[in-house]
Amino acid sequence: MLYQLHEFQKALLQPVSSWARAASEACINASNPASIVQGSERLEASYDLLYRLGKNYKKLEFGMRSVQTHGREVAIHEITTLAKPFCNLVRFKRFSDDVEVIKKLKEDPVVLVVAPLSGHHATLLRDTVRTLLQDHKVYITAWIDARLVRVEDGEFGLDDYVHYIQEFIRTIGAKDLHVISVCQPTVPTLGAISLMASAGDPTLASMIMMGGPIDARKSPTAVNSLADQQSYEWCQSHVIYNVPPTNYPSAGRKMYPGFLQHTGFIAMNPQQNHLQSHWDYFQNLVRGDGQDAESHICFYDEYNAVLDLDSKFYLDTIKTVFQDYALPNGTWEVAGELVKPQDIKKTALLTIEGELDDISGSGQTRFTHESRASECEKICCEDYQVSIN
Repeated sequence: MLYQLHEFQKALLQPVSSWARAASEACINASNPASIVQGSERLEASYDLLYRLGKNYKKLEFGMRSVQTHGREVAIHEITTLAKPFCNLVRFKRFSDDVEVIKKLKEDPVVLVVAPLSGHHATLLRDTVRTLLQDHKVYITAWIDARLVRVEDGEFGLDDYVHYIQEFIRTIGAKDLHVISVCQPTVPTLGAISLMASAGDPTLASMIMMGGPIDARKSPTAVNSLADQQSYEWCQSHVIYNVPPTNYPSAGRKMYPGFLQHTGFIAMNPQQNHLQSHWDYFQNLVRGDGQDAESHICFYDEYNAVLDLDSKFYLDTIKTVFQDYALPNGTWEVAGELVKPQDIKKTALLTIEGELDDISGSGQTRFTHESRASECEKICCEDYQVSIN
C-alpha cells in the first residue's frame, strides 16, 4: 500500500511542480511586464523552490567528456564493459591522438571503484572518478535501480553481490588491479577478494576500504543501532514492500524502497539542516547569487535521486553485517564457502575512516588489518583520519 501512496503522491505533485517551474520562468522573462515590478524576484524564487520540492528526481549521468592527464586534455568515453541484471561494469575509456600520451595512458594503473548499493546512484562518486582518471584507467560498478529489473531475472542477495564483484575483477584482470570500495561495499568486496584468494586466484595489487561496516560492533552509529535493536522479522514486516502493478518491469518484486531510504538519510542526520539549506537557496535566488544557488541544485539533484533495493539484499545485509557480525566472527559463508580474509597474503591494504562519519563508526575497518597475515603492507587507519562534513 505504501508504494501505491508514494506513486499517487508523485502523480499528484507532477502537475503542480510543472506549473511552478513555468510560473518561475515567466516571472523573470524580459517580455513579461511583471518582471520589472518590485518583489518579482521573491515571487520567482518562491515558485522555483516549490518546483524543486515537488519535482521527480531521476538518476543523473556522469557527464564527463574530457580530463586533464599527462599534460594534455583527453576525451572520455563511457563504455559498459559487462552488463548484469542488477549492475553494469562501466569503464571510462580515455582517448588521445597524441602518440606519447597514448603510451602513457597504457602504462597507467587500473582501478575498480566499487560504488555503494545503499540508496544513491554511483554518480555520487563522480568527483572521485574524475580525479582518478588523471592517473588511472578507471572502472566503476553502476548499480541498477531494482524497480527497473524484471522479476524474471530473480532475486539479488548479498551472495550475488559478492559473485558480481568477483566476476568484475576477473573481467578486468586481477593482475596489477587496485580495488577501491566506498562504505557499504567494503564487506562484500572483502568477501569476494577473500574467496578468490582461498581459491588460488591471481592476487590484486591493492585493496582500499573506505569507511565501511566491516566490524559493526565498533563505535556503533545510528545505522548500526537501528539494525541491532530491531529484529530481522521487524525489518521484514515494516520496511519491505511489493512493487505495485505499474509501468515498472519489477511489478511484484519485494523491495526496500528508495523513498524510505531517502527519508532515513534525512532523519538520521540532524546536523545537516535541510530546511535551512532550502531557505538559504531561496535567499540566494532573491539576491541573485547564482553560484551558491547552483551548488544547492547540484547537491540536491544527486542527493534526492535514489534507487530501490531488492529485499533479499537488504535483509541479508541487516542479518549478516549488523546482527550476526558474521565477518569478524569468522562465520560468514557465501554459497557454502567460508570467507577467510587471512588467506589474502600479498595484496596491499589501506583503510580510511572519516572522523565525522555518521554511517560507519571509528574502528569498524580495523578488523581488515587484524585478520591479515604479516606479509601484507599495513597502514593503520588512525593515521589517515578524514573529516567528512
